Amino acid sequence: MISSIVFVPQFGWVLLAALGGAGLVLLALAAWRGLPGTFWRALSLAALLGALANPQLQQETRQPYPDVAVIVVDETTSASLGDRVEQTARAAAALENLIAALPDGIELDITRLSDQGNDGTRLETALAEALGRHDPRRVAGAFAISDGRLHDAGALQTLPAPLHLLQTGREADWDRRVFVENAPAYGIVGESVEIMLRIEDSGAAPGTPAVPVFATINGGEVIRLNDQPVNASTPLSLILRRAGENILEIWTPAATGELTEANNRVIVPVTGVRDRLRVLLVSGEPYAGERTWRNLLKADPAVDLVHFTILRSPEKQDGVPYTELSLIAFPTQELFMEKVDDFDLIIFDRFRRQGVLPDPYLQNIARYVQNGGALLVADAEGYAGPDSLYRTPLREVLPAAPTGQVFEQPFQPEITELGQRHPVTRGLDGWQGLVENDAGPSWGRWFQQVDVIPQTGYTVMTGSSGAPLLQLARAGAGRVALLASDQVWLWARGYEGGGPQAELLRRLSHWLMQEPELEEDVLRGSANGPNVTVTRSLLEGTPGPVTITAPDGSTAEITLSEVAPGAFQGSFTADQSGIYRLSEGDLVAIVATGPAAPREFEEPVATSALLAEHINASGGGVFRLEDGMPDIIRVNEGRLAAGRGWAGLVRRNAYAVTNLRQSPLAEPWVWLLLAASFALLAWRREGR
Repeated sequence: MISSIVFVPQFGWVLLAALGGAGLVLLALAAWRGLPGTFWRALSLAALLGALANPQLQQETRQPYPDVAVIVVDETTSASLGDRVEQTARAAAALENLIAALPDGIELDITRLSDQGNDGTRLETALAEALGRHDPRRVAGAFAISDGRLHDAGALQTLPAPLHLLQTGREADWDRRVFVENAPAYGIVGESVEIMLRIEDSGAAPGTPAVPVFATINGGEVIRLNDQPVNASTPLSLILRRAGENILEIWTPAATGELTEANNRVIVPVTGVRDRLRVLLVSGEPYAGERTWRNLLKADPAVDLVHFTILRSPEKQDGVPYTELSLIAFPTQELFMEKVDDFDLIIFDRFRRQGVLPDPYLQNIARYVQNGGALLVADAEGYAGPDSLYRTPLREVLPAAPTGQVFEQPFQPEITELGQRHPVTRGLDGWQGLVENDAGPSWGRWFQQVDVIPQTGYTVMTGSSGAPLLQLARAGAGRVALLASDQVWLWARGYEGGGPQAELLRRLSHWLMQEPELEEDVLRGSANGPNVTVTRSLLEGTPGPVTITAPDGSTAEITLSEVAPGAFQGSFTADQSGIYRLSEGDLVAIVATGPAAPREFEEPVATSALLAEHINASGGGVFRLEDGMPDIIRVNEGRLAAGRGWAGLVRRNAYAVTNLRQSPLAEPWVWLLLAASFALLAWRREGR
């Protein structure tokens, strides 16, 4: 029970103050003039003001509340480095015992903070949420048992009590990390990309001036780079060898004594693009299909097209001077001997052996293909005759031999069973442009095709009488395609509804130029956050289980399901950040999920700097656990809350009022009697 005097004025404090002020002015005037009885008039005024102020005797019944101490225990990944787990466990147990031993019982609110994805340590958020669960008037103090590394600065706004940091880790700890300051999202295939790399030591580092650096591209051969300086930004140059996504992995070996090697590695995805696709199109004679090839290639702004059409055979004997056979000289020497390797694709469209290209030039084209070039031949009647390209040195790379027979009856191109599984022709039978006839939907008909016997590769389309129409093959490191007809232009004109000529020729040219997305026997992985999709393409059979090797070296297997002819797919959820290696048979692929090092390992050396502002503002302290636990004592509000070897919890003395009773200090008639008595004494004094 607590008693006190409170005032409940009759007219409000403003009016009461005005009346009191007017009375004081009159009393001052009377005192200045020396009037007798001024003292008694002052007492009478005080009695009247007391009656108007209405003093009350207030009696409270209070229920005291115990103080609360908030404790946040950091159990995130960075808190597992070194001996921090043992430090944290010992400190948490000791702190509970020390607070429990205090004479005036204190409630404990303990929060154990763990990782949430790759968001890092949300220490300030945990403190704010714990403090928000309690009345600020009850909070005696807050403790954070942590290495001090946090990733949510600004989440904690104000503190109602001192914040103390019990810091894990060792003063001798040090760590080395590798990170990329700048890297391009795209790079030109065949050219180097520049990455700005930084290797940084923190903590009690040994002062190594430079360290070796290694790299791989798409999980391939390890590249030993030059030693790079520590604590300095240096550019690295790596050459992209293929189009599409390239995964660059750069690392430095672990050093003796550093906290973790998880942040010694970075992953840089760079998309490889071709600068300009250089295509050489040689048309043996003018005809309607020539425009189809030209329109297709010119429609792509990334294609540099060099197109030559032989308008007149050099063998024609009509007396025309040789120098007047063309508007410009056909630069055969320059194109087919000196600069043939500059082209990404060479197309012979209705081209025959006419003396324009001697055998050494064609032999050079065959060498170009075997060294990684791309060749497409599209012809019918010319390929069957004695002046066929098959009768030249190109024979060693061409995938099919002509029989000499030419089919000239109408036929509809069809995709073979193998073609249904090949990326070039997969799904084309569902492409727009099919027309309905008695046999169901089909493409427009063609009318001429050369009969060929496949020598290498595989047939993906057939034509008249089931003869091979489109033959694809590899020759050495390069690729070759033979289209045994020159009438694809009928589809481009929309004859009988046309067909998917644009998509077919686009896929065909990009497959020849080794576009990764069109590989027919490949294993790929793609990540969307932690969800990884594994895709396997193959022409025959079904794939075996795919072995997944996680960044920590653990392995698992998944089975793929067929989602389209020749296309198989499976998925898994990555529970680690870094590079996953996928393997099935002889095929290997890599996929990167998240950063190479979790956010927790970016800067693992313990520090108090990130919480220093809150600690200083609240009057708390920092205590390194390697020096021992601080004593816990109670302090009064407004007093120092931390010192050498001790941390304070403020006495808050919080309570709730369970009963309130007020009664007048004196009845109104008593105040009036006093006022009248003092006024009468003043009158009597003046009357004398």
